[in-house]
Amino acid sequence: MRVTKGAKIAAGTALLALGVAACGGGGSEGSGGSGDENPRAATGAVFIRGCEPQTGLVPGNINETCGGTVVDFMYSKLIKYNSDTAAAELDQAESIDTSDNKVWTIKLKPGLKWTDGTPVTAKNYVDAWNYTAYSPNGQLGASWFADIEGFDKVNTADPDGPEGPKEAPKPESETLSGLEVIDDQTFKVTLSSPQAVFRTKLGYSTFSALPDAFFKDPKAFSSNPVTNGPFKFAKWDHNSQLVMDANPDYPGAEKPKVKQIVYKMYQDDNAAYADLVSNNLDFTELIPPSALAGDKWKSDLGDRAIEGQQGVIQTLTFPVFDKEFGGNADFRKAVSLAIDRKTITEKIFNKGRTPLDSWVSPIVEGYKAGACGDLCTFDPARAKEYLAKAKAAGYTPPKEFPIWSNADGTHKEWIEATVNSINQAFGADAGFQFVHRDMPTFAELRDVVTQRKLKGAHRTGWQMDYPHIENFLNPLYKTNASSNDGLYSSKELDAKLHEADTAADPAESLRLYQEAEAMLTQDMPVIPLWSYGLQAGTSKWVTGVKVTPFGVLDPLSIAIKS
Repeated sequence: MRVTKGAKIAAGTALLALGVAACGGGGSEGSGGSGDENPRAATGAVFIRGCEPQTGLVPGNINETCGGTVVDFMYSKLIKYNSDTAAAELDQAESIDTSDNKVWTIKLKPGLKWTDGTPVTAKNYVDAWNYTAYSPNGQLGASWFADIEGFDKVNTADPDGPEGPKEAPKPESETLSGLEVIDDQTFKVTLSSPQAVFRTKLGYSTFSALPDAFFKDPKAFSSNPVTNGPFKFAKWDHNSQLVMDANPDYPGAEKPKVKQIVYKMYQDDNAAYADLVSNNLDFTELIPPSALAGDKWKSDLGDRAIEGQQGVIQTLTFPVFDKEFGGNADFRKAVSLAIDRKTITEKIFNKGRTPLDSWVSPIVEGYKAGACGDLCTFDPARAKEYLAKAKAAGYTPPKEFPIWSNADGTHKEWIEATVNSINQAFGADAGFQFVHRDMPTFAELRDVVTQRKLKGAHRTGWQMDYPHIENFLNPLYKTNASSNDGLYSSKELDAKLHEADTAADPAESLRLYQEAEAMLTQDMPVIPLWSYGLQAGTSKWVTGVKVTPFGVLDPLSIAIKS
């Protein structure tokens, strides 16, 4: 999952640019070097913190940040998001025109090429979208094409869920009727109903094109892709590093300033931070709680510290399809009321996170404070009342109720604090207790989640994909949406979201999305926890670093100090 920002981001806080002063530690042998000589100058390579992607490097099959960051470095899309404001701007598209928000004509810029030298064509986009939407291909991003005419003919749902014996019926068609190639550089998209936000969505990686090389061998391509962005694939040493070289044929006005980016994977974010402090790592967008305490990271990094805002939120998701661990609405409300967000964000994150009272990041267009009502306040007495209601309605929690996370992230401290808060609020006589459980890596956690095999709740986060409230609702809570981890389904919510999607007036659309968000208080399938501030840092070897409103490195900004 990724993040996006709306037009109302405050100037100077959505992104910070940093020209790094040559100060700080001397480093060690290896990537950090020693003394004042810049070890990056010889190779032109920089090292940034990464994590193992869940799947291969096919944009339509990625819905998590580890793979999403890499894909966004290597694939250009029709739209790009301004690295300062997150505003949607034309990239590979020369024009995206509509008169009714239903039929869209998209024309590509001339001369675009893939890294194998073949041209980027309108057919590459249409073929990629058809492939992703076609349900037998099993792409995680399929539901992003649900608004295009003919989706119901290419994508069929499993009739009895992931555990049932039945399989989804074969679709009637392999191609979306709403996609039409006009010529080599032009294609037309017809939606099933008008959608004002469609153009803004087109910068999300799922809407990338795919070259002809992909269709010859999709499996091989996923680990050695042909791309069209500012960086191109070089090699992938699984669970160690993924290397990208600057694309010499990249047509963008701003070119890469480094020869190579090494996306270095860590099993422990404290280890990544230690490498940053010692100048063995050139960038991380994640400062661990151990360094946030007492603002230690600021004294460690000095002028290398970056602070600001980003459109990322933390949540807790329940498998509502699971009778044992999904609970019922009153149980999930009880859990929310039992979490002391204020104390956790102050003690664990040193106020680097802000308690959340909605399901939407405070920095996106359409955010409405208090959407969660009083269900996101800490109230142990009411938590016990809702727990009693849940039990009276027939729900018996398991003796141990796990909250799962990934051990290669910095989640242990806050999840254990959350578990303690819930258990203390419910009391020793509750008859059960919450516990923290870990999977070794983020990729493994996501595999179990997407296979619907996780027994318990799990920590979830959402990094915006584009700057709109819609991005925090449709992909997460609409029935069968790509990132609806708990398989939540509500006909009433779906209807309200459709009403918001198809509203012609942008202001009316925002109001309807806000109404849809407020409906989540009825079932509480996901519990909002807190929004992220931005704490990032660089080594002393690099300069010009920008962190976008999405909370990720702008790969075109980073340069090696001379």
